[in-house]
Amino acid sequence: MRRLGRPLAWACLITAILISLFPLYWMLRTAITPGRELATDSAGLLPRHPTLFNFQRVLGLASREETRAAGGSGANLDFFLYLRNSVVYTGVITVVQTLACAMAGYAFARLRFRGRDALFGLFVAALMVPPIFTLLPSFVLVKELGWLNTYQGLVAPSLLMTPFAVFFLRQFFLGIPRDVEQAAYIDGAGKWTVFWRVVMPMTKGPLLTLALTTAVWTWNDYLWPLLVAPGEQTRVLTAALGIFLKQSPNTAPDWTGLMAGSALSVIPVLLLLVFFGRRLVDSIQFSGMKG
Repeated sequence: MRRLGRPLAWACLITAILISLFPLYWMLRTAITPGRELATDSAGLLPRHPTLFNFQRVLGLASREETRAAGGSGANLDFFLYLRNSVVYTGVITVVQTLACAMAGYAFARLRFRGRDALFGLFVAALMVPPIFTLLPSFVLVKELGWLNTYQGLVAPSLLMTPFAVFFLRQFFLGIPRDVEQAAYIDGAGKWTVFWRVVMPMTKGPLLTLALTTAVWTWNDYLWPLLVAPGEQTRVLTAALGIFLKQSPNTAPDWTGLMAGSALSVIPVLLLLVFFGRRLVDSIQFSGMKG
């Protein structure tokens, strides 16, 4: 029975990986399929005549006439403008939110002030509030401030902190030995110096984990950017892809163009995970979280 256990576990693991990766494969398969061929051969695992033309027209390297001749809808997608907006939106929220949550989490873990436990209880209670409930009040507030179709309106609701991030970092800060901080205080360091020079280097693992999670979530966000920044100059990539599909005729959606744009939008996230993946492992080992 033990001899069968290991091969069975590997078989289940490989099956789960294939099932998880199949939607990504199908997206790529559709992206390299000619538009006219997709209607006649949509079920094959491989396209008969693979092409990169769909990527060219999404990047604006093909004319409307060439797009329609290849079976596309002729819809426009200013990919590099929307990519810039997504990078700004994701980068600002990731950096500011990670730093703000680190400071808040450390304050709840180490500093003593009146109402600390009650305030932290409110943060924990906010975890039970579905985000959809705060969508309308946030939209009304941004509208009253005159921030529609602006970068500040995009980042305002998620810029500083989220309840989960504060709770996550607070729990890690509680696990840091106080002796390390006390030694720094004895050497004459203040609270700010202890936080930046002692505590922060010890929390690289959790901080990178939180930053990556925040970046992926923000990059894939669709509803909020669509509501507050539908304008051309502030539209992010996820909202632009949805509008790109709506520009297609109702009888024949431009699936090949949409999948090409979606495939290109995944590349920055994959590069982020590949680049920081190894650093995340190294930082976890450095911070003492290795089991």
